[in-house]
Amino acid sequence: MRSNYPIINVYKKNNIKSEVVTQLLYGDTFKKIKKKGPWIKIKNDLDHYKGFIKNKKFPPNQKDTHKICKLYANLYFKPNLKSKIKKKISFGSKVKIIEKKDNFYKFDNLWIKKKNLKKINYKTKDIFKNINKFVNTKYKWGSKNFAGVDCSGLIQLFFNFNNKFCPRDAKDQIRYFKKKIELENIRKNDLIFWKGHVAVVISKNSLIHAYGPFKKTVKMPINKTIDRIYKTANLKVMGIRRIS
Repeated sequence: MRSNYPIINVYKKNNIKSEVVTQLLYGDTFKKIKKKGPWIKIKNDLDHYKGFIKNKKFPPNQKDTHKICKLYANLYFKPNLKSKIKKKISFGSKVKIIEKKDNFYKFDNLWIKKKNLKKINYKTKDIFKNINKFVNTKYKWGSKNFAGVDCSGLIQLFFNFNNKFCPRDAKDQIRYFKKKIELENIRKNDLIFWKGHVAVVISKNSLIHAYGPFKKTVKMPINKTIDRIYKTANLKVMGIRRIS
């Protein structure tokens, strides 16, 4: 099955008041485990994460050709600017292009601007090259889209965009990335972990993270962040990992 919605919340339980544990983006595929009333329990093909979504009519899997490379992409009913609709799809969403006209590409029954797309096998040399796109994006637990993102979802988005696996949660990410680094040897793209939190190093002195206390994604000095998290949450750094 494939998501043909811009965002689908995945819940811990089959209840709208339950915790949102992750999200499906447009083009994400999943397997149905069981039906429970108006809900279905699924397993996400991307990271094998399990949870509940509302039972809807979903299309079968397909071979996608492109993915969204901007923070978000506007959608259109026709290949012209006047036909823009309210829906947007987020960075990392996947589509199958079926028609091209001028600077517009068609997928499913909608159109999108060519500039918002990269071919599905495209990779950046620097995996976090465009992470600054998410600065000031709202912090939202369980989310991973242009309107809201959590700390581990932000990390996972960029691995997935580059066709690489990354677990969904920080507790699993620290176990998945094996190469341990000391603070004095830190470099760009290293990951710093606290209990339940992760940040990515963007320079020798700075990091970026979706930070709950600030309610948004922010750049901060590394040492200042370590001190602040210890003082406000009584949490020390659990570990630093090199991703390659």
